[in-house]
Amino acid sequence: MSTPANFNGARPVIDPDNAAMLLIDHQSGLFQIIGDMPFTSVRAHATALAKMATLAKMPVITTASVPQGPNGPLIPEIHDAAPHAQYVARRGEINAWDNPEFVAAVKATGRSQLIIAGTITSVCMAFPSIAAVADGYQVFAVVDASGTYSKMAEEITLARVLQAGVVPMDTAAVASEIQRTWNREDAQQWAAIYTQIFPNYQLLIESYQKAQDVQKNHEQLDSQRS
Repeated sequence: MSTPANFNGARPVIDPDNAAMLLIDHQSGLFQIIGDMPFTSVRAHATALAKMATLAKMPVITTASVPQGPNGPLIPEIHDAAPHAQYVARRGEINAWDNPEFVAAVKATGRSQLIIAGTITSVCMAFPSIAAVADGYQVFAVVDASGTYSKMAEEITLARVLQAGVVPMDTAAVASEIQRTWNREDAQQWAAIYTQIFPNYQLLIESYQKAQDVQKNHEQLDSQRS
């Protein structure tokens, strides 16, 4: 796939120092219509995005679509994981990018890359992603931290956003691209994020820790014998 035009020939890779996280309409009511993946996974992945943004000191902007109605409130885990996140209320706009305060909040971050996830994928993620690209932003859409009512709707949406120049990604890839290296002081906190993205990763951590414990025991025994 060729490099999207809005990247000006540069590799379409996330720069955590130039990116902002937009988490749109992750609401308890909307989660009930997700059919392309388990809604529990979407919930966990959206929270993981908030956590990694906090670790990377990235701006986070959230919003909800008519939270006082059947769409329901924003899930609390997002702001728990990102206490610095800025919530922008809307006045009924379906596309968050149609809300001037939301766009102003994005511009105020000074970042030119946007990582966007939203429920539902075909509307709340796709509409602002396409609009942001048209306004000159480099956009990464996190598909498995979004969610829509059918697999067909997801596939059609991916085709649409790709044509618009949006780069689709999954949550684990976003984490790895932001983290960059395990040689960092908060490596254990990043490992905890991966267990939220794919819980079986916890088994890898446990097996590694057990191997480390066994190795230390062997070294202690060898030291005592010498």
